[in-house]
Amino acid sequence: MEEQLLKLFRERPERDWSGEDLSRLLHCSRTAVWKHIQSLKTRGFEFESAPRRGYRLVREPDSLDAALLASRLSTKRFGRRLNVLDTVDSTQSIAQQWIADGAEEGALVLAEEQTGGRGRRGRPWHSPPGKGVWMSLVLQPQIPLQFTPQLTLLTAVAVCRAIGKLTQLPIGIKWPNDLLIHGKKVCGILLESKAEDERLVHVIAGIGISANLALEDFPETLRDIATSLMIESGRRVDRHELIAEVLSQLEQLYDLYLSQGFEPIRLLWEALNVTVGRHLLIQDGSESIQAVATGIDKQGALEVRTPDGRTRKIYSGELEMA
Repeated sequence: MEEQLLKLFRERPERDWSGEDLSRLLHCSRTAVWKHIQSLKTRGFEFESAPRRGYRLVREPDSLDAALLASRLSTKRFGRRLNVLDTVDSTQSIAQQWIADGAEEGALVLAEEQTGGRGRRGRPWHSPPGKGVWMSLVLQPQIPLQFTPQLTLLTAVAVCRAIGKLTQLPIGIKWPNDLLIHGKKVCGILLESKAEDERLVHVIAGIGISANLALEDFPETLRDIATSLMIESGRRVDRHELIAEVLSQLEQLYDLYLSQGFEPIRLLWEALNVTVGRHLLIQDGSESIQAVATGIDKQGALEVRTPDGRTRKIYSGELEMA
């Protein structure tokens, strides 16, 4: 009921809604409407109200709110089951437990803060409270196990498109899964999968977006290499709107991938990347490789050309771009 109320207020923000109109549209009593509005107030929503005029929503809370997010979703599956938490060790760990308890594809875990957020190769991910989007999405694609890395590139494309659409910032993808603005990292993506008997069982797509962090919110060690959408745009980002757009882009591209394969995703990735054409120093295990990135292949591996003219494929490793 509160989701429906919020949807009405947001669709017509200039309108004063009478208790009578709301009760008629929601098929409930005026007393029930009043109780739901009082409940929304306790969650940080602010309303103006006056006799004979009705109610108007004037301010939404900065904290993540499940009902508010649900009212903004345009997806059919992604995010329709969601778990919004305050402080967690890692949304990846919560999602893993949720899968064990029967969570289906599209289930989403969100947290205001992560105390043990992690990126690739087990690195810590800075996740302060109330400033970012720290989320994990459950996927259960029926694809061969060896195609799993393609989902990392798909996720990067979806998040890049969502951020670009909402902010108009010059964001690009560094292979395979970092999103950069003006050379600084604004988003990291970590996909963790489970397989049995060479069969992919599930994938958990972890996404961390530095949305509303100020410069002082970053540790000094990160200030030269990390940024946020607020720093780059000069304004705060509506996190509910951002999450809804990310999920919308993800579901669209995921369905496209399942129906048409990786090629459309590969072309979108190449259009958004900031890696192809750059001189790279690649650390692959104990080997250091100097090369120029030339593209990605049909499996999602990075293709590079070494100084001796040879073409190599990079499946994992750390990249430094010149």
